[in-house]
Amino acid sequence: MANWQVTRLKCGGFLFGLRLNHTMSDGSGLAQFLTAVGEMARGATAPSVPAVWERYVLNARNPPRVTCTHREYEEVADNKATIIPPDDMAHCSIFFGPSEISALRKLTPPHLSHCSTFEILTACLWICRTIALQPDPTAEMRIICLVNARGKFNPPLLPRGYYGNGFGLLVEVATAGELFKKPIGYALELVRKAKASMTEEYLQSTASLMVLRGRPLFTVPGTYIVSDLRRAGLEKLLPWKDFSRSLKAC
Repeated sequence: MANWQVTRLKCGGFLFGLRLNHTMSDGSGLAQFLTAVGEMARGATAPSVPAVWERYVLNARNPPRVTCTHREYEEVADNKATIIPPDDMAHCSIFFGPSEISALRKLTPPHLSHCSTFEILTACLWICRTIALQPDPTAEMRIICLVNARGKFNPPLLPRGYYGNGFGLLVEVATAGELFKKPIGYALELVRKAKASMTEEYLQSTASLMVLRGRPLFTVPGTYIVSDLRRAGLEKLLPWKDFSRSLKAC
């Protein structure tokens, strides 16, 4: 389910490659696993945080009961208008420094002035991506935020050491025309609303949906997915790399 390779370079550096089956773990679980490997490589007889299986905590209710609206799993016709051709894409890294973030914050309304960097960046990039795609103004555009369920509830839903998939796909929808015309505060409100919809009831409802609909794929056409890597645990595993501004998007 996982393999990795270390390549030593003549200059004294090294490359670390890893391949993981995502059905086994998410980013936080991967960081926990690699931390345990590092601890035992340094002589520990057991990891400091024991691995916990306990997948049953996310089982569907019996009988399954969908109680939330799951627009992240809606069946949407693929009209090709919002799909980027695979042969016409380029991979790039975009860096936003303090001055860029400050400029974006000046565009937000007063009641959103305390939004997080993740939220303001996500709203900005969602708008920019939509403009770049130039879909029909009536086309529905989705923002999906991957939100970690660890530490979200009291008492915690997931036990310490749980390394399986423990996140939700939180969605909000706007038309392309709304994103074109409305100020950034509109998209920002939707991003914050999506993040705030992570509840235990939502997770239970999602589990029931998986049972009743046979684990459907999330909606792809017109969808922008973002994941905040800053608190996945990788910053502790790789202290020489700065994850403080890492935002993964696709």
